[in-house]
Formats: sequence, C-alpha cells, structure tokens
Amino acid sequence: MKQSANEIIHLHHGSGGEHMTKLLNEVIIKTLHNDILDVKHDGAFLNLQGKLAFSTDSYVISPIFFKGGNIGELAVNGTVNDLSMCGAKPKYLSLSFIIEEGFSLAEFTTIVESIRKAADKAEVQIVTGDTKVVERGKGDKIYINTSGIGVVYDKAEISSLQIKPGNAVLINSAIASHGMAIMSEREGLQFESDIVSDTTNLNFTVQQLIERFGNKVHFLRDATRGGLASVLNEIATDCHLGISIFDEKINVETQVKNACELLGLDPLYVANEGAFVCIVDQSIAQEALALLQTENPLASNIGTITEEHPNKVILHSAFGGKRVVNPLIGEQLPRIC
Repeated sequence: MKQSANEIIHLHHGSGGEHMTKLLNEVIIKTLHNDILDVKHDGAFLNLQGKLAFSTDSYVISPIFFKGGNIGELAVNGTVNDLSMCGAKPKYLSLSFIIEEGFSLAEFTTIVESIRKAADKAEVQIVTGDTKVVERGKGDKIYINTSGIGVVYDKAEISSLQIKPGNAVLINSAIASHGMAIMSEREGLQFESDIVSDTTNLNFTVQQLIERFGNKVHFLRDATRGGLASVLNEIATDCHLGISIFDEKINVETQVKNACELLGLDPLYVANEGAFVCIVDQSIAQEALALLQTENPLASNIGTITEEHPNKVILHSAFGGKRVVNPLIGEQLPRIC
C-alpha cells in the first residue's frame, strides 16, 4: 500500500469498503501472512490435540512507542507469556485493532511489522483478527486486543493448589524495567544510560523448565501490572500460605533503582513485561535457578513458601528487619500495558 509520510487512518479504513480492503490486504495480511490467515475467512481453522489453554488481553499503553518496544510487540509477548504461565506451548493468536481516526498510517505499519517480528520470534501464528476505526477523540491513537491458544505440556501441573510449604520462589530477571521505561518516556527523564523495557517472550524458557523438571515446577505467574509485590500477594492469598522474600536477593538494575528513587516509587510495585515468578520444589531449586541464569544472569532465588504468616508476604532486609509487603492499593502507574 503506497503511503505518504503524512497519510493517516480515516473512518473509511474501518467501513468495510475498498479502503478497508486495501488496509487489510496491503498492510496487515501482507505483513503477517501465513497459510491460515491468508484464507481470509471470518475465523481460523486449526488442528490442535491435547489439553488447551486460552487467554485474552487488551493493550492500551501510553506512549505506544517506548525504549525497547511498542504496543504491537507488547501485545504479542503479553498473550504468549500468559499462555506460557499456564504451562502451555503458545500456537495461535487472534489480533484486533481499535484505531483512532487521524492515526499515522506509517506508525500503524511499523506496529504491524513489530507484531510480525514478535510472532516470528515466539514461533506463533496470527490466524484471525479484526480492525475498527473510531472517531477522533473517541480513542487514544490505537488499542490492541490479542487472544491466544496453546497446547498444555504433558508434564505441566501448574496450579496454586500445587504450592507447598518449603517451595522455593524464583524470579527470572531483574524487576521494574518496563514500568520505569514507560514512566521515563512520559516524564521526559534523562539518565546516564537509557532504561529499556524488558518486554520479551518467555515461552521457550518455560518450555525448558517444564521439559526438564516436570511437575516439580508448581506455579508460574508473570509480574506485570502491580509488579512483583502484587503477584506474590495474589499467590499467598490463593494458596493460604505465607511467602518470605529477601531484599538483597531481588535484583533491580542501577538506573531503574535511581529512577524509582527520583519518582518516589517502590520497584516491588512497578510493572514488568519479561519477569515471571516460578515456584518450584526445593529439591530442584538450585538446578532451576541455574537454568534461568543461562537466559538471564540476574535471575534469583528470592524466598520461600512458609506456613508462618499465612496470606501475607514478608520482606526481610539485609539488616535483619522485616516488613509486610501489602498488595498495591490504587494504580501506581496507569496504562503501562
């Protein structure tokens, strides 16, 4: 689709007529094409066997472009990771756009190209979707919804019911990079080194964990909105057990920590898009951590599940102090995904 530098999305791009057909064929399908999508049916015909996982998510992030990614890449990675946290191999995604009239066609094309690259990297296919255009002032540039289907690994038994006292609590990376990347863009903050979002697909890391350790991997959860603190509180409440974590074990990159201090934010509550909590049997904790550290050296064993202080998360400081890590109240950083 030939486009000038200042060409924009109009209402007729969502009207079902010639302009919409060109947008679909010459931008979306041309960029994302595969044997299933190219059929151009109202739905997708899929061949799947085994127990399935299904997930859906919507993305309203602002700004839509940020250091380390954009809303398109985020939409693919987010749903791929949600399926992975179910112990499933992501296979197929649907993709729906809600675009505000006046949005740059060049930026839209860049987003679609990022979606293709992220899908290729995660080895998933975009197989069906939808595009709507709303009037100026009725949206904020672009919103995206992705839904996904995956096949659950035979060895996977991922459930809060599997969590037991003595289990180790691992995290695969440093925390708070995504939320602070978004916040620094919004506030126009400059640091000695750029803060880059950690958005990435986690499916291959999870696949290795489950193939190697099977049902000794008890629970997985990505630490997105509300950050690590919110995820741990959800887990403690769901399994009616306590969680003890250790401050010196939780990695935060220096520039991210400095940004949090500048803005008065606690890294424990800042969103991530490439960090996940992995609760495993203590017998495999060291080996599982070593596997995670081959992917990211900042992976860490941050704590344990305990029968003490049920439904609560307690943070132990390096100086021997303790404090309750409460669930996030309100919205610390709105529209970060």
